[in-house]
Amino acid sequence: MKFYYFHLMPYVMDHDEPSSWVTLSNRHYDPKVGQRLYHEYLDQLEYAEHLGWDGLCVNEHHQNCYGTMPSPNVMAAMLVRRTTRAKIAILGNGLPLRENPLRIAEEVAMLDVASGGRVISGFVRGISAEYFSTGVNPTHSRDRFYEAADLILRAWTEPGPFAFDGRFYRYHYVNPWPRPLQQPHPPVWCPSQGSSETVEWAAKRRFPYLMVFTPITRIAQIYGEYREACERNGYTASPYQLTVNVPIVVAENDAKAREIAEKHVMWVFNTGLRMHPPFWRPPGYMTEASVRRMLENPPPLPSELTFAQADAQGYIIYGSPATVRDKLRVFSDELRAGIVCSGMNGGSHEATLEMMQMFAEEVMPHFRDDADVDETAGVGR
Repeated sequence: MKFYYFHLMPYVMDHDEPSSWVTLSNRHYDPKVGQRLYHEYLDQLEYAEHLGWDGLCVNEHHQNCYGTMPSPNVMAAMLVRRTTRAKIAILGNGLPLRENPLRIAEEVAMLDVASGGRVISGFVRGISAEYFSTGVNPTHSRDRFYEAADLILRAWTEPGPFAFDGRFYRYHYVNPWPRPLQQPHPPVWCPSQGSSETVEWAAKRRFPYLMVFTPITRIAQIYGEYREACERNGYTASPYQLTVNVPIVVAENDAKAREIAEKHVMWVFNTGLRMHPPFWRPPGYMTEASVRRMLENPPPLPSELTFAQADAQGYIIYGSPATVRDKLRVFSDELRAGIVCSGMNGGSHEATLEMMQMFAEEVMPHFRDDADVDETAGVGR
């Protein structure tokens, strides 16, 4: 199993506003506090490489306290020069949110060249609330996503210049300099929460599928669908195409870990992901098939999720090193996932660094082996 250190870079605060997204006034943001947080968060990511994590994950969100990385490529650029070994996973750029996705192709290619070929490029549609923040029509989200992805992949792989005449994006000349170092292109991952359309799209292209903040029964269901889609497309999915993002808390005993998880992990769900209900599912954002599936077994809103539910349903992993190892074996042995993306929050910068060290020394070694790793996953064939 491989381990990637995932960061939201939140601006942790308590508030009684109805939404942490779109409408939470930025008067609550203190730039001096933000400066300290950015440096602490970058230190944590750099420390993760030192401790042996295989990759470092950054991501894109807009107008909220949940994640303060409106440009993940900027954060990736900072990490490229301060790290030497770990993959830099951009999970991911919100393709439909951009009016000029060719810039994504250019920026990721720059990062790939500068890093010596360490970049992973996540393609995402973006959380539905971000369509309110960016003024993009959510009805066009999926079509814009497919078209932007096609443009970027062609820009990376086809010699230019060539014309691109799509429904949403039109260019007389597609001819980006530089070209990416990794060939035929940087690995592409698809973070998602399980839409059947994205599962099929990713499997067809052999792009790894990343489940994000999802109950374990749902993960098992979607992994099964992804494997079936891979078989329909003529191949067997590698474990390294099955990826999960789950918050992890490790402490000297289960009781201490539970105390930390209840206070700090649940902030992500109960406060960080608190939204006006219309922001979750605006008309047109989900296909009819996805809406029907959701209505058959509607998940709780994250802001309504209790710790008992999060614990029982596998939204989080916490405990002593031995307990965390046992819980992770569900992912490695039963779900056969090859990559775990984990964020950690000990309550302070120093406590988080200590937690990361404990996890690296007492948990990660138990999941390492000498099996060959499919490093080409995500590049397509």
